[in-house]
Amino acid sequence: MLSIGDVLTLEPKYSDQIEKYKCKLVEQKGNDLFIDYPINLNTNRTVFLLDGTQMKASFVSADGSVYLFETEVKGRTKQNIPMLILGFPGKEQLIKIQRRQFVRVETPMDVAIHSLNSEFSPFTAITEDISAGGASVFIPKNVNIKADMIIDNWFVLPMQNGEYHYLNIKCKVVRVIESEPKNKISLQFLDITSNQRQFILRFSFERQLAIKKKGILD
Repeated sequence: MLSIGDVLTLEPKYSDQIEKYKCKLVEQKGNDLFIDYPINLNTNRTVFLLDGTQMKASFVSADGSVYLFETEVKGRTKQNIPMLILGFPGKEQLIKIQRRQFVRVETPMDVAIHSLNSEFSPFTAITEDISAGGASVFIPKNVNIKADMIIDNWFVLPMQNGEYHYLNIKCKVVRVIESEPKNKISLQFLDITSNQRQFILRFSFERQLAIKKKGILD
């Protein structure tokens, strides 16, 4: 699944800035991955990572599937080239994601919803799920929201490191679903920035990993 020569994309696990690094798997011994020194994709410069730095890594397997896992820098060594040593959690900790669409994660999350044209009063609600492309939200039955409306939203992302990110995103109401005790609306993100999308992808990855770990422990 993970083979010598595969390209790994690394991202700091705890950081307010979205940074991605590219490296290559040179050797693997047990649960130790030996990689060449990573290159920052924005600056194209070598990145020097301290021992113990916690990262998220992804790679594309031979069949085209994308896998994610958590790792940390365990040390460094020098053979033919200088290398970093990353920890590998094992195949059972890999998370497979779909490449052609954004992964939707079921999670309750606070969201404040505002009308752009005073069609309803602002209110707070809870998401059913979210992805980097949109969200489903439970709303009170008496709120005047209809399909094709454009609404303004503040999503609150509780990250694994205890920080909260507040994302202001305009959305199109794709559909309104009648249900009990609350209705549900399906939202499509319209003006999401690349940084906002990266925060949601990071949040989704953390939630998927937490769900997977809970399933293993249960």
